[in-house]
Amino acid sequence: MSLKLEHVSYVYGSDTKLPVRALDDICLEIPDGQFIGMIGHTGSGKSTLVQHLNGLMEPTEGTITYDGRNIWEKDFPKKELRSNVGLVFQYPEHQLFEVDVFSDVCFGPKNLGLPKEEVEARAKRALELVGFPEEYYKQSPFELSGGQKRRVAIAGVLAMQPKILVLDEPTAGLDPRGRDEILGQIAHLKKETGISVVLVSHSMEDVANYVERIIVMNKGHVLYDDVPREVFGHVKELEAVGLAAPQVTYILHKLKESGFDVDINATTILEARDTILKAVKEESRC
Repeated sequence: MSLKLEHVSYVYGSDTKLPVRALDDICLEIPDGQFIGMIGHTGSGKSTLVQHLNGLMEPTEGTITYDGRNIWEKDFPKKELRSNVGLVFQYPEHQLFEVDVFSDVCFGPKNLGLPKEEVEARAKRALELVGFPEEYYKQSPFELSGGQKRRVAIAGVLAMQPKILVLDEPTAGLDPRGRDEILGQIAHLKKETGISVVLVSHSMEDVANYVERIIVMNKGHVLYDDVPREVFGHVKELEAVGLAAPQVTYILHKLKESGFDVDINATTILEARDTILKAVKEESRC
């Protein structure tokens, strides 16, 4: 059940003297089971775009289809769409409001009218998927750490059993350890469930080791939409729009300039390690 955007544009203040075109002729598809990173500088249109994915915002121009149907046609079931395309906002702890963790995660499936047993089973499974300890299920979500709150918020969306999970800056405000834990858990649940994941970030480092496809946004346009190796090959172009390649890319470029035969298109730390070790062995034979 792919989600497709065809020539989608969005204009803020379209009926004013100072309209702002936040999205401009966006064409892209989110297929089943893909892990996608969406990257862009602040103001590039990332957050506006993801709010179109489950019908929170209606495009000024263009069409959005889910499973082949226009989501803005008169009789399209928006409630069903939002259970299939789950959106976790930046600072998702602001979405928490129940008296305890378990009740908060139960809220979504309960609103679907499911039996109590299924609601609780979904909540428990979702909390397990995000690695949340059972001893904290009855604790107030407001007493948790930032990273724990993120897990609960993500679990609340997962309990709806979405086909596509959209995460808007899920590591914002977290320390490096918290960022790694959240991203690792997202990768784990993607592997466990097989759902599509759209991970929105302004940091190349956040997505370098996880995603299989990167969409780069710039001034409301899709600048690049390709596999990481291809996207990271445009270092100068990325820098020109306020972004940067992963640190390993810069290290490999320096080594290449110094005469080492390394693969400058390696994108992960493990790939960088392997190409550096190979180059060092070849150098030692000379």
